[in-house]
Amino acid sequence: MMSGPLVIATAHAATDPAGIKLIPHRAIYDLKLKSVRNGRAIESVSGRILYDFTGNACDGYALEFRQVSALESGEGKSTLSDQETKTWEDGKARSFRFSSRNRLGEKVVSNVVGKASRDGRGLGVALTKPLKKSFDAGVGMAFPTEQIRRIIAAARDGQTMLALPVYDGSEDGQKIYDTLAVIGKPIAPDQDVPTDAAKGKPQLKGLTRWPVTLSYFERTDKKLDKIPTYTLDFELYENGISRALTIDYNDFVLTGVMSSLDIRDTKACK
Repeated sequence: MMSGPLVIATAHAATDPAGIKLIPHRAIYDLKLKSVRNGRAIESVSGRILYDFTGNACDGYALEFRQVSALESGEGKSTLSDQETKTWEDGKARSFRFSSRNRLGEKVVSNVVGKASRDGRGLGVALTKPLKKSFDAGVGMAFPTEQIRRIIAAARDGQTMLALPVYDGSEDGQKIYDTLAVIGKPIAPDQDVPTDAAKGKPQLKGLTRWPVTLSYFERTDKKLDKIPTYTLDFELYENGISRALTIDYNDFVLTGVMSSLDIRDTKACK
C-alpha cells in the first residue's frame, strides 16, 4: 500500500527499451484461488489464461489474451467470466490497435474496438465501439508491450522501481492507469530452477529473471487512487516471458501456474 504520492515517469525516460528483444511465445497459466479478503463469499476459483505473443520490433507486436474463470460462491452459485483481448503495437510504440470483449455468463458486458497513436503532442485515441469517440489521453503514455520492455530495461540497469502511465484500451477504452513496477533482485539461471512449463526450455537457458510486482492505479480526474485496482506479481525473463503469476484483485487473490509454454522462432527484421 502506498503512503505517499506516486511519481510518474514519462514514456521516454532513461529506461530506453532499444535493444530489448522479446521472444514470440504461447503460454497457458492455470488459475486457482489463493486467498479471500474483506468477507468476500468465494469458495473456489478455477480457470486459465492464454497468452499468445508474436511479432518483432520491425513488424510490430501482436497479442491474443484470453482469461476464463469460474467463481464458486457457495450454495451452487457459480459465475463464469470470459475476457478476450487482441492487440497490435507498433515496434516503436507510436501506434496501438485493440479489441476486447468481456462476458459474464452469456451476457456481453463490454465490447471495445479502437486505436491510439502518439506524436509529440500526446496520445490520441479513436474508439469505434461501444460508440464512436475520440479523445486526448495526454502525454507520456506507454503502451503495454512498451511497458514490459521498459521494465526489463530498468531491471538490467539495476533500477528497483519504475512508474509509468499506461494506455491499454481495457474496459471501456477510456481508462488510463498509472502503474508502479517494483523490481526485485535478479534471479540467476541456476537459482530457484523452475518446475513448471519453463523447466528445461533451451531458449531460457542462461537467462536472468526478476521478481516484479506491478500495480495498476486508476486515474480519476487527474488524481491517483492510493489503492491499486489490481496488482500482478510474476517472474520476468529478459526476453519477456513471465512465470509464477499472482493476481491480486483486493477482495481475492489468484495464482497462475504456467502449465504450457511454446516458444517460437524469432523472425528477423528485414
